Amino acid sequence: MKILARHLAIDMYNCKSNKIVNAELLQGSLQLAIEESGLTLINADIQILEGEHAAALILLKEGHITVHTYPDLNYAAVDIFTCSDESQPEKAVNAIRRFLKPEKTKMTYLKRGDFGSVKDMKPKIKTKVAPLRRIRNTGAKVMHLLSRRKTSNK
Repeated sequence: MKILARHLAIDMYNCKSNKIVNAELLQGSLQLAIEESGLTLINADIQILEGEHAAALILLKEGHITVHTYPDLNYAAVDIFTCSDESQPEKAVNAIRRFLKPEKTKMTYLKRGDFGSVKDMKPKIKTKVAPLRRIRNTGAKVMHLLSRRKTSNK
């Protein structure tokens, strides 16, 4: 079955850029990333929260981009969700990476809406009764053993 969307979750560690704390520069770099990747901007909102933590939410015709920056940790968490076959979110990632200049990047690629087979969609539940029975029997044996000791000590 065809997937519905692609979702890239990117952790960027030890970002070198001082632009991580500047909302205007961050917004400009995100707009450049959108242009380079051929995505269509609908709306963008960037807020500076407590501790200079920035949160950006960018609504696209093809999906969305979210960015959270933590200047005190030199860390940025980026999510790019696209539901268009023609979109190239990897280009947006590269543009954001050039802007923030992280030493290390960890990217997780998710296929959203990949239902697979009917078997894959069933919940996997495992129940084991045997260990509970053993614990109950062990408790009874310990109690029996302790009661025998008390009677033999008297």
